[in-house]
Amino acid sequence: MVEQLKPRYSVAWVNNINEIHQSQWDALAVPLKTPFLEWAWLSNMETSGSVGAKAGWLPNHLTVWRDRNLIAAAPLYLKGHSYGEFVFDHQWADLAHRLGVQYYPKLLGMSPMTPAEGYRFLIAPGEDEDEITELMVGAIDHFCDRHHISGAHFLYVDPDWQPVLERHGFIKWLHHSYIWQNDDFSTFDDYLAAFNANQRRNIKRERKAVEKAGLQIKTLTGEEIPKSLFPLMYSFYSDTCDKFGWWGSKYLTKRFFEQLHPNYAHRVLFVAAYHEQNDRQPIGMSFCLNKGDRLYGRYWGSMQEIDSLHFDACYYTPIEWAIQNKIKMFDPGAGGRHKKRRGFPATPNHSMHRFYNPRLRQILCNHIERINDMEQEEIDAINQDLPFKQQDCDKEIAID
Repeated sequence: MVEQLKPRYSVAWVNNINEIHQSQWDALAVPLKTPFLEWAWLSNMETSGSVGAKAGWLPNHLTVWRDRNLIAAAPLYLKGHSYGEFVFDHQWADLAHRLGVQYYPKLLGMSPMTPAEGYRFLIAPGEDEDEITELMVGAIDHFCDRHHISGAHFLYVDPDWQPVLERHGFIKWLHHSYIWQNDDFSTFDDYLAAFNANQRRNIKRERKAVEKAGLQIKTLTGEEIPKSLFPLMYSFYSDTCDKFGWWGSKYLTKRFFEQLHPNYAHRVLFVAAYHEQNDRQPIGMSFCLNKGDRLYGRYWGSMQEIDSLHFDACYYTPIEWAIQNKIKMFDPGAGGRHKKRRGFPATPNHSMHRFYNPRLRQILCNHIERINDMEQEEIDAINQDLPFKQQDCDKEIAID
């Protein structure tokens, strides 16, 4: 349905991203730092069945047009649950239930199942960002009011876009991820040198354990990647998720991984572990994405339990590759127990929220500042316990 707002603009809600030509969408998305808002990634989510009504992620993308030209877009989803977001708003849902407010469905802006910073409205260069944002926020407000949606939520927002949303009345909620920053390292030894002596020994021991197991680690990108590795990556991913049972977060289908080839292979980095006797079939593999000077870890798995292979395939070899390829930032994905010991400090990110129920809105406004203060205290506490040189001490640091 198209609703005329001004003589210059029209907006359309689109339930299938394939209704938008890839070149039109990517003219807005490709210039961004994040790879996760590009047409091929989002389309694959939909066509593979990883998102959709059955999955509780109903695509409901907002687009803005001038004549036949797409000048802005927002990947949006109607959610019937909070799974796959990695921003845990279950307390808000429980509060709404106790107040007799229907929390679901909610309107969500993020790249599905992707806890990586960078979400924003996609707006064509040269357009007035505040004007287009006001138009889009107004369309979202109208949609939510008409359909009795409890709230609009944008997760892992681009920090440059966050002030724009604040000007339009959205409230920020502080979270953290574990992010490695390249401190002008030239070699992996430079990365090691940042740690205290004990942790340097730990990391060297872990990498040596992989060598002693008779494994060779290879990095494969783009056209170097055999087509067969994409469905194999699903097997690794599926097996890892199954080990965690209910908490395994197995959201993506086999078809999703298969469809990464060939249309998205140029963004893919596989870190594959091979036995020295068999260099054709990896026994373990991690899956990363690269765009510009950013690297993102997504999934991993292994056919065998091998000491420290997880750390090498998911952290050390990607970091080594990142240094060689002038990567400035490496986001290894959700979770942090192992990451903080290996040079990934807790790094702030924000989600942005608007509740349409007045009671929920009042409670959010009254308490979010204290919630954010508590989160900042947690970030500070985590980062006071990192095994870097300046925090060196005589006590031994346990290996995770």
